[in-house]
Amino acid sequence: YDSGRDGYIDLMELKLMMEKLGAPQTHLGLKNMIKEVDEDFDGKLSFREFLLIFHKAAAGELEEDSGLLTLAKLSEIDVSIEGVKGAKNFFEAKVQALSSASKFEAEIKAEKDERKREEEERKHRRAAFRELKSAFTQ
Repeated sequence: YDSGRDGYIDLMELKLMMEKLGAPQTHLGLKNMIKEVDEDFDGKLSFREFLLIFHKAAAGELEEDSGLLTLAKLSEIDVSIEGVKGAKNFFEAKVQALSSASKFEAEIKAEKDERKREEEERKHRRAAFRELKSAFTQ
């Protein structure tokens, strides 16, 4: 449903999703759905916030007339019937995302280490220059 492929479900994407599931919502209803699980207040649903819908539904924390409860019920999968077909792909994707995040963190650390090394080198050159300068000023 993420037609923009930005990693989020925005208002229009949520609208299309609800229409495809056969439970269209009003514009205000869609905004309220997003608002109910929007932890970072950016007006769109991240993957974590999307999963939060199902967590809240399972815990009974969604109101009966909530569009989110309708969404959770319409897209609910009975694992005993369906099995875990997508689990392998989901977990492989999760591992790949975590490893790419680790690569990113490693790159940032390498950049910081490089800057620190350059700063140390700069300090060393300044000290050597001061020492050389003092030899000429005496």
